Amino acid sequence: MAGPKRRGDGRSPSPTVREIDDRNSDLTETSQLLGSNGFGARKDSWDNDLDFQHLPWWRRPSVFWLLGPYAVFTLAFGGIIVPKLNLILDLVCKQYFADEQLADPQFTYKPIVLGSDNPQCNIPAVQRNVAEFMLTLNLVIGGLSAIVAPKLGHLSDRYGRRKLMALASCGGVLSEIVTILCAKYPQTFNYRWMILGAVFDGITGSFTAGSILSQSYTSDCTPPSKRAVSIGYIHACLFTGLALGPLMAGYFVKWTGTLISIFYVALGCHTFFILFVRFVLPESLSKRRQLLAREKLLRSEAEQAGNEGSSSRLLHNPFATLKILWPTGPGTSSRLRINLVALAVADTIIMGSMMAVGNVLMLYSEYMFGWGNFETSRFISSLSMIRVFVLMAIFPIINYVFRIRPAARRRRESGAPLIEANSGADNLDVWILRFALTSDLLGCFGYLFSRNQHLFFASGMVTALGGLGSATVQAAVTKHVPASRIGQVLGAVGFMQALSRVVGPVLFNGLYAMTVGVFPQAIFVLLAGLFGIGLTCAFILKPHIHWEEIGEEQDEQPPSQPSRRLDDSAALLTANEEAII
Repeated sequence: MAGPKRRGDGRSPSPTVREIDDRNSDLTETSQLLGSNGFGARKDSWDNDLDFQHLPWWRRPSVFWLLGPYAVFTLAFGGIIVPKLNLILDLVCKQYFADEQLADPQFTYKPIVLGSDNPQCNIPAVQRNVAEFMLTLNLVIGGLSAIVAPKLGHLSDRYGRRKLMALASCGGVLSEIVTILCAKYPQTFNYRWMILGAVFDGITGSFTAGSILSQSYTSDCTPPSKRAVSIGYIHACLFTGLALGPLMAGYFVKWTGTLISIFYVALGCHTFFILFVRFVLPESLSKRRQLLAREKLLRSEAEQAGNEGSSSRLLHNPFATLKILWPTGPGTSSRLRINLVALAVADTIIMGSMMAVGNVLMLYSEYMFGWGNFETSRFISSLSMIRVFVLMAIFPIINYVFRIRPAARRRRESGAPLIEANSGADNLDVWILRFALTSDLLGCFGYLFSRNQHLFFASGMVTALGGLGSATVQAAVTKHVPASRIGQVLGAVGFMQALSRVVGPVLFNGLYAMTVGVFPQAIFVLLAGLFGIGLTCAFILKPHIHWEEIGEEQDEQPPSQPSRRLDDSAALLTANEEAII
């Protein structure tokens, strides 16, 4: 159990106060107004909406503003996965046979038609070249986004979310332009130019940055009691894109008769997302909170005078971004550090396995059960749609029954106002995470022992219930830290996700390649082991642990009385950050 919190003067609170605090934190994260600061609210209370109360509805931030454009963004992301793979296969195949003909003028081959069935490309040499090229693209995008995404997350705490969300999608625009050039003018732009597109995508954070910034935006404008559900909506958009994107792309390519057309659509989707986020989406962080975050950074760097600045440390050591997961100093505890690390590991396993196992799962099902494109597409789409249903329908009901209704009942019984407060993950978060990881683990055992395609399909539906875990774990992370550090901590989580995007496919693809002829189920043994580690982390997690920043009440100024020193801090911004923004 975490030790008692200390006051600013170093004295422990009285037992009576501690008992009251513990009793209220055990009830819910919507707690009674026990003590107050200058604004009549607890220091750790959620009051992000106060800065926007005077604005009309169309200028107030809300997760519902983001769902539409984010759905378009994920449809573009999911829609080009298969077409881009096929395009790369055709371009690599064409280059391979052209090189063969150059070496042997007597060599002839059937022409390669982009987007058509090209059976002459189904040879080991071409498949090997495609695999190596895809690995190169993943390494470039994953490596660069692992460095950039945490930086963007940290910057967004000080400069707002929407500008950086737009920036994260700019790389996708440039990447699609390069892809279109390679597809339309293959004689001028060799397929290896796509590596440049991967660089553009990676240096703006890629999908990883877009995801963590969207979750940061959602955390800003959603109270803790509803945060997991709102982040669940964001994840439901992702799974909808993964389920419907390939299907819609397939029909669109068939309708237009050209593979390149879908990349124009993806380019348009990225452009729409950028314009909407930059000029329509209300900013979720007020100027006051942005200035507070900047001042805190300046004060922190001033305390470390003589050392390299945070930007230099991040540049020289990208792993420095993980320091936020092991905070020290006033307001922190060993229990908080254990919780943050456990949540980060669980999130990396959940999201990393989702991104890494998909291709191998399709290869395994086609190898074991003789599935074709139709059966495989039906399985993947069903898996994604079950996740969407769980996140959009089941999760809100669970949240209402076990969190919202009990809080409302306590409010009626006590007659005292209830306020939203960041008090760490509550008991509901912990048990949902344990249930989700248990379902993932059971589904893995189902995959492992299924020798019948119907049992295999049913096992996949069991793992779909694990979709609750992805939203819950990321919401729980944001509840552990002050509002001014949400972007930074999600950036660190995004860093680990980006690394898993690099390591995961290599690990699972390599293991499958080595064992497919002897024990093809070995990948599920590895996957079950990873989910076992994640489930262990979920049982290590303790509820109601929160990072309380000492002196925060002096920093938090009421919206109507901005501190003059905050305005002065704007003039002290470092030149490199101004250049980035």
